[in-house]
Amino acid sequence: MLKASFRSFLSHKGRMALSAIAILLSVAFVSGTLIFTDTITKTFDDLFKSTSADVTVSQESDKDTGDLAATGRVLSIPESTVERAANVPGVAKAHASVSVENITVADKNNKAIGSSTGAPTIGVNWYESDRSAVKLTSGRVPQAPGEAVVDADTADRKKIKIGDPLRIIAPAGGSSDATVVGIATFTTTNPGATLLFLETEFAQKALLGSTDKISSVELDAASGVSNDQLKANVQKELGAGFDVKTKAEAAKKAADDVGQFIDFIKYAMLGFAGIAVLVGIFLIFNTFQMLVAQRTRELGLMRAIGASGKQVRRSVLLEAILLGLVGSTIGLAAGFGLAVGLKALIGLAGMNLKGTSLVFKPWTPIVAYLVGTLVTVVAAYIPARRASRVSPMAALREASAPAQKSLKVRTIIGLVLTVVGVLALAGGASADSGATGGGLLGLGVVLTLVAFVVLGPVLARTVIPALAAGYPKLFGSMGKLSRENAMRNPRRTGATAAALMIGVALVAALSVVAASMNDSISKQIDESFGADFTVQSQGTAFPTEIADKIQATDGVGTVVRVRVLSEDDVEVRYPDGKTTDNAIGAEQGFDTVWKRAVVSGNGGDIGADGKVAVSEKVAKDHNLKIGSPVEVVFKEKNQTVKAEVGAIQENEDPGVGFGEAVVLPLDMIKQNLPEVQDFIVFANSKAGADKTQVSESVKRTIDPYPQVKARDQADYKKLVQEQINILLYMIYGLLGLAIIIAILGVINTLALSVVERTREIGLMRAIGASRRQIRRMIRLESMVIAVFGALIGLALGLAWGVVAQRLLASEGLDVLTIPWSTVITVVVLSAVVGLLAALLPALRASRMNVLNAIATE
Repeated sequence: MLKASFRSFLSHKGRMALSAIAILLSVAFVSGTLIFTDTITKTFDDLFKSTSADVTVSQESDKDTGDLAATGRVLSIPESTVERAANVPGVAKAHASVSVENITVADKNNKAIGSSTGAPTIGVNWYESDRSAVKLTSGRVPQAPGEAVVDADTADRKKIKIGDPLRIIAPAGGSSDATVVGIATFTTTNPGATLLFLETEFAQKALLGSTDKISSVELDAASGVSNDQLKANVQKELGAGFDVKTKAEAAKKAADDVGQFIDFIKYAMLGFAGIAVLVGIFLIFNTFQMLVAQRTRELGLMRAIGASGKQVRRSVLLEAILLGLVGSTIGLAAGFGLAVGLKALIGLAGMNLKGTSLVFKPWTPIVAYLVGTLVTVVAAYIPARRASRVSPMAALREASAPAQKSLKVRTIIGLVLTVVGVLALAGGASADSGATGGGLLGLGVVLTLVAFVVLGPVLARTVIPALAAGYPKLFGSMGKLSRENAMRNPRRTGATAAALMIGVALVAALSVVAASMNDSISKQIDESFGADFTVQSQGTAFPTEIADKIQATDGVGTVVRVRVLSEDDVEVRYPDGKTTDNAIGAEQGFDTVWKRAVVSGNGGDIGADGKVAVSEKVAKDHNLKIGSPVEVVFKEKNQTVKAEVGAIQENEDPGVGFGEAVVLPLDMIKQNLPEVQDFIVFANSKAGADKTQVSESVKRTIDPYPQVKARDQADYKKLVQEQINILLYMIYGLLGLAIIIAILGVINTLALSVVERTREIGLMRAIGASRRQIRRMIRLESMVIAVFGALIGLALGLAWGVVAQRLLASEGLDVLTIPWSTVITVVVLSAVVGLLAALLPALRASRMNVLNAIATE
């Protein structure tokens, strides 16, 4: 049986080749992702270990980088800490370090020199150290205020040379001018960041706003003193308020921060692998099902000469294992190629991994082979069971595949699953958003997907005759034959269409959600956007001088600043003893630039001294009314400021606006958190002024500040749509992969079907059918199967998308939009996919030798 299994596998290797490609794609994405992300992880681990000091002392804080960026605050400690730390027993050297992320550096053309990939622009002070990630390769080091050194990759990318002027814009330090005096080259991996080196005092003033502050102290341990011992000594001498980390701890913290970015890449790529696995299962299942059917006589003969049903089943599963091993091996090699390609791609994005060897961990091939072989065995199990149940005598009597079983049981199971799935979807649509609604939606999606896979053959018998109703009139006898061929084996047709159905269902559902999200947010912007234009950056705060200059621009009337606060900054206490840390600060006039109905109180009191504004929901939850006292606690200084509710506003849809954030007076923020910078500035034109001219004037005013943009309502909508489109591009990428594998499935099915119908096609050719007619018959069959799969997928996907929209309606997704253009495009493309998939099988069928085909049994 073992020899028979190997011989059978080798004799059918051509028929299994396309199934092997599906395994190859799945394994390539899995192994390529693991190799690439492991390579990046090790690269950054080595970088941080080599550049971290023995012990680093910085400000103790729980704030993450996102909160710091949004508020414009930077962590700092007194400069006097350097001297204190230098006197700690076990310290060999103490270096003052200034390092601030998310600054903006503009070149002589007022263009930001930072990376376009989102990597930070970091300003640091220059000091000589054997841990430095760069070395000076041109010019000289910065020795005086206004001198700067730029990293070589940025200089090359932005055409910066020695002597060029730069403008540094930092939230805490405002604007400063500098001149490039040197170029430094990375001695380690370039993480993609833009580095600007400054003389220490100049860095303190330009980046931190004061020469009395530094970012951290980097300590070198004396000979014989361990890092852990030095950390203990430093903590004992400096006391509370400082975050002290050893080299290992600092490297791990930095690696964890980068790990979030790496995890995003990993899970996105594994998502592609998951789609490849799911669709590939149907392809492999169909392949083995057809091979078993075509080998009925062979399997029956094996049973007749003594092979048991268990041995036959093992034989088929062994072939599946062999297919999985071959596909996994090639896929693993392709994974290396994918990792090399990703390495080159991320290099184009600014992360230079040249000279970095790919990391191949032992568990990568283990995972690759497990994925490849398990997927294949799972997909082949049912065909293997069917093979083991073939009756020896019945198989020997049949000259062709056995008759198809009744679809009655399949119909009952499919209908039950459909009803339960539809009930789950209905429950999800009517539920409040949350775990319950999301759980019902997920259950409904799984059940309806399984139900439609089970019902595929039943639907094929019903839908395909309708889809191909015009074939006989349009294409004559070949059209009629193609329709009957598509219906001849409904199980095969259903399994073939299922692969395409999954991809189409996914893209349809997510397209409905994305289109509804876009229109819902547009509606919210129309209802809420009261300013002529806004000025803001991409999720980061910016210096207050920008709003001052906007206010001084000709034609500008009302200017309202808004600043966001992190949960570590503030806490609002209500009379019922409960608290919230969700707050923003705004100036008076906020009610005129952000239209949000005031249901109680006076809109003019929003932003007024001693007044706060809350949403209806917050007022209801905490039994607040106009005049209710609240306490605002500023956590860093543990200082409490008393205030009262001055306005209660309608609830705001999440996604656009400020949600349930308590609106505090901006003056209160200035007094207690002076380091917090502007997050968004609203502005209106003066009465009678030409809004277009004012808008152009504002854009000229902020031109020296490339990190911010002025947007009117239309621009704001466009920004939101661009962000949603990023999601859509990911969706279309997944769909593209699913379609590629679905095409392979259709090709494989048609190719095996042509082999199965060799005698039939030979007889057709013998009685006068031309090669062109044979090709047309195969193409028409393929097209109707592809369109059938697309229509079923659209029905499923649109249902899922509508339910998801209803579930999220309370979260602001209150406009249902069906992207009909996408729906029509999918149907048309599916027909094209069917046409393309049929090209090779149709060509092979038309080139058969007539006499040999007729003689085939």
